[in-house]
Amino acid sequence: MLEIMSGVTIALLVVFGAVMLLEPRSLWSGVLFFILVLDLAVFSVVIAAVYSSWLSEHEIVIWLLLALTLIAGLLVLAFPMFLLVMFIVEGVKIVRREGLSPSNLLSLIFAALWFGFIFIWPVVGTMQQGTLGLILYVIVSFSAVYMLALMAMFVLSALLNLTHLGRRKRLDYIVVLGAGLDGSKITPLLAARIDRGIQLLRYNPKARLILSGGQGPGEDLPEGEAMAAYAIERGVEPGRVIIERESVNTEENLRFSRRLMEGRRPRIAIVTTAYHVFRSLILAKHQGIRCIGFGARTKWYFTLNAALREFAGYLSLTRKKHIAVLGTFAVLMLLLYGLTTI
Repeated sequence: MLEIMSGVTIALLVVFGAVMLLEPRSLWSGVLFFILVLDLAVFSVVIAAVYSSWLSEHEIVIWLLLALTLIAGLLVLAFPMFLLVMFIVEGVKIVRREGLSPSNLLSLIFAALWFGFIFIWPVVGTMQQGTLGLILYVIVSFSAVYMLALMAMFVLSALLNLTHLGRRKRLDYIVVLGAGLDGSKITPLLAARIDRGIQLLRYNPKARLILSGGQGPGEDLPEGEAMAAYAIERGVEPGRVIIERESVNTEENLRFSRRLMEGRRPRIAIVTTAYHVFRSLILAKHQGIRCIGFGARTKWYFTLNAALREFAGYLSLTRKKHIAVLGTFAVLMLLLYGLTTI
């Protein structure tokens, strides 16, 4: 048994490593990491069983393992409530500090849905009398669990794509994505992105900085021009700055910035706010742009709300795939209902 588990663990490590090395910009990075963690947990149990006689002679090790297991179990049980409280608290913060708007209500809306799924939806299930009602309850429950699992893998994949070993990547281009101006003034959110790009530029002496953003409503000039002025004021050599001034969204940021680059396969890094990196990488992947992503920090309460918005954006990009999965499950369940009524 130990040999089989060792082989499975090594195989998972190799596959996960290959995905992270060759193409981490998909949910497979998060899914494989999650499976790997589960495998390591099972592997630990198998090792404990195999070496049970040795463990019986070392009582302190047994108590340590039991304590770790208890802590892990309590964390798993407490996580739903922790998630609920966190989104309520941070949702209230963003409304108080950023104002009342549909986008700023996302955290509170998610908290309300999460509360309903934990406490109200199970009660609804006990009220189902007929087979059709039960089938519909299962379809809705599966859809909710599927979306929650998808969101968890999205967040995990996003975190993995923000993880880099070292800052020196021999980059050729560092693309900083725009985030809107206040008239002609650089906002704190955009300043954090530019500062992160400048930091990377210092660790990659051959790289050039592409500052990407056009002129939108309420802006006195293209974002790229204001971003370039900000970077030069902070010591970046003008010769290392390239301005992209036509784009109006992330997809155009990437496409138009790529046109300004030389070479068939330049080494590219995208810099944006941390919560926005993963979706930007997916958009770049759809355009055939090979790159890595670096994130600038922002306020925690804003990050949670924005992460929900990013997940909604991901769902929009991949909606056909997920509609097919949920639709197939619903059809199978309804066919099962049909067979039971014949």
